[in-house]
Amino acid sequence: MIKDLMYIELKTGYSDDGPAWIGYVKTSKTKKTIYFNDHAFQKYNGGYSNYVDIENGDEYWISGLKKRESNRHWDGHGKIMIDRRAVNEYLTLIGEKELPLNLFEIIDIEDRFPVERVNNLLNDKE
Repeated sequence: MIKDLMYIELKTGYSDDGPAWIGYVKTSKTKKTIYFNDHAFQKYNGGYSNYVDIENGDEYWISGLKKRESNRHWDGHGKIMIDRRAVNEYLTLIGEKELPLNLFEIIDIEDRFPVERVNNLLNDKE
């Protein structure tokens, strides 16, 4: 498993204004499956999404972090929730000393990666 810091935004029901997070994920070797916050996502080609939640079908945009500008779509609004543990790494990446709190909300995100649960679910489907 690879552990990376990524941007995750819920698209289903929200367009460009869905809840968004910057947090640590685990990925499969191929990055076709991403685990974050007790969810598992598989690569998907949607109109405004690139991953789908394996268990509930919700669509998400998941990407690496941008060094310039916002991670949100230019038409999107709302604060991005960032894992408290990731703040320093993110600030280093963007070359800033402080997080603009008008754009971000610092929260605690547990490392809950449902690898076994999702593997069992996928194996049961076969």
